[in-house]
Amino acid sequence: MEQNVAIETQGLTKIYGHANTEVVAMRDVSFKVMSGEVAALLGPSGSGKSTLLTAVGLINPPTSGKVIINGSLIMDGPVPLTNLTAFRRNHIGFVFQKSNLIPFLSAVENVQVALELNGASARKARKRAMELLDYLGMANRAENRPAMLSGGQQQRVAVARALANRPSLILADEPTAALDSQRGRQVMELFRKVSHEQEGAVIVVTHDHRALDVFDTIYEMEDGMIRLRSSARKELIP
Repeated sequence: MEQNVAIETQGLTKIYGHANTEVVAMRDVSFKVMSGEVAALLGPSGSGKSTLLTAVGLINPPTSGKVIINGSLIMDGPVPLTNLTAFRRNHIGFVFQKSNLIPFLSAVENVQVALELNGASARKARKRAMELLDYLGMANRAENRPAMLSGGQQQRVAVARALANRPSLILADEPTAALDSQRGRQVMELFRKVSHEQEGAVIVVTHDHRALDVFDTIYEMEDGMIRLRSSARKELIP
């Protein structure tokens, strides 16, 4: 399978404040993740990981630098070159530390609602939601509400929701922080399955070093700068 560049950044910099109060949260960050690749983003608290994730997720625009998704320039500094809300809905899926499932909806309804908000009919949305839950091993819990699911099962539903609109990029921020070792690894392996089989790119911000063998590429951030730690790719960042 030929890999395309799913997400690329060029010289991303984020500065808060000005003059004596200026804080550089992210400095000249250039990296790329290919389609079908799962990448880890490591680093201590305050290193710039979340700043980078919110920049590539088109939530917190950079002060300068470019965000390129699927070959299209989406952000040029703080200037969006498209409707960001519509673009996020169609091209980016998010998974967070907490599953953030709607407590009064069943697992299938939590996935279904993401599709209906994007214009799918109830029938098509439910069909797609059930397909995703089945793909992620959760079809037998489709009618259960979040309170009846374990933490790992809730994260599987959250991943299904993130996949609902067939995004080319999934961003996960500390998705295993609240899970034990076994369930945490299962979720990490799930991201690998999704990236390889769905041909999307997955970026996982994590402090968990116990499952790093799951990742194709590992980046590290420190003091707002990024470096490549390891990669199965032949082409590395300069």
